[in-house]
Amino acid sequence: MSDASRPAENGGRVVAVEPGSLGARLGLRPGDQILRVNGQAVEDVIDVQFYAAEDRVEVDWMRGEEERQAGVARRAGEALGIEFEHPTFDTDIRRCNNLCPFCFVLQTPPRMRRTLYIKDDDYRYSFLFGHFVTLTNLSPHDWSRILEQRLSPLYVSVHATDVAVRRACLSNPAAPDVLDQLRRLAEAHIETHTQIVLTPELNDGPHLDRSLDDLSGLFPWVRSCSVVPVGLTRHHKYGRRAFSAAECLEVVHQVEAWQRRLGGRLGSRFAFLTDEWYLVTGLRVPPATEYENLDLRENGLGMVRAVLDEWAGVRETLAAHTAGLRGRRATLVTAPLFAPTLQRMTEDFNERAGTQLEVVVVPNERMGPTVTVAGLMMGQEVLGALRARELGEAVILPRLMFDHPLVVSLDDVSPLRLARELGVPVVLVDGMGDVLDALRGESPLLIRPEDETVPPAVLRAGGWAVEKVLPAEIGS
Repeated sequence: MSDASRPAENGGRVVAVEPGSLGARLGLRPGDQILRVNGQAVEDVIDVQFYAAEDRVEVDWMRGEEERQAGVARRAGEALGIEFEHPTFDTDIRRCNNLCPFCFVLQTPPRMRRTLYIKDDDYRYSFLFGHFVTLTNLSPHDWSRILEQRLSPLYVSVHATDVAVRRACLSNPAAPDVLDQLRRLAEAHIETHTQIVLTPELNDGPHLDRSLDDLSGLFPWVRSCSVVPVGLTRHHKYGRRAFSAAECLEVVHQVEAWQRRLGGRLGSRFAFLTDEWYLVTGLRVPPATEYENLDLRENGLGMVRAVLDEWAGVRETLAAHTAGLRGRRATLVTAPLFAPTLQRMTEDFNERAGTQLEVVVVPNERMGPTVTVAGLMMGQEVLGALRARELGEAVILPRLMFDHPLVVSLDDVSPLRLARELGVPVVLVDGMGDVLDALRGESPLLIRPEDETVPPAVLRAGGWAVEKVLPAEIGS
């Protein structure tokens, strides 16, 4: 592993330059290696953005064996317009130095691709992509950058504010006091969003009360705290357990009490329950207003509400778009947690549009029955569940199942392989509006059995993954 405290020596490789942008006027081309911006060595895209935020921008770069330099004055509102091969130019992900008993990476089934076993804990990806990090591996150089460049917001896994309890959560006896770290960030006016992965008999009950009390005391710089239920696969080795449905209900009531208390004191609910708590207990998912315009859907907070609200809008106009839909058949696939919600929406859709859509639920055998989310479904298990069925004219799958730059599921199955082996088109969707588009032949995320490769539109929708920026020898 390279020294993460030292700026990358080789700079960042450019892969695209937007025509007419500042980068184009500088004369940059794909393949150039940017070394310095306004005289400052750059170790990642964050440095480039920071040092280029001036009225005049000078860049030093390598083209082949030749070093070049150019400078131009920035026009009003002009973007740099440069895309890099990797957001961190050394392509090295900062590894996690903890051993959390609930770490999902440590519960990954055997014989999967090597990159799924990499435990990343990199503050740069927290700032760039909203990854939650523990702040336990920061060097003085890291702190200097964070404070100087005001890297805000950051996303921090707290788990517990009591030092001893947090160290038990992280299995790291040297973990620093996270409250001291959050105060330091707050003093620099850096906003943080925090999360607590709640685990029975570890950091729940009175420990959760203390954590929410401590964290809310740093509001508004600590802007939120997401409460996430622990997720355990059949490969868990540390003797922990998941919450029962009755215990989930108790947690919901506990956090809702804090929301009422903090809403009066802070003007914000501050503590937010991820969707799984509501789905497991059968409680109503809160309306969008209760999420206070916070975009934490990647952490499982408010994603179901967004789907429900999108369907509410679609169903109001569905009557105007049902021509030619009556009798149409297709198969929608999901995992157990979301299945009851999708079943209700699908029945409503069928009644209004005259369609015959069917929902198929695919349990996660490889990870175990406690893993119930659609984003972690296995392609092979989808194939096994669908091969003997009458599928209609298409198989409709959640896009999140393939949220990877190469558009593959966790077990490396592509939607093109699914389409070929099932003999019907596959469509990737985020909501019922996308289902309607699929039936009307208007989906951009359609993969046909006869396609030679995954279509470019599907590849562009493949999302971002840590694996995209890992060194080739690790990703091979």
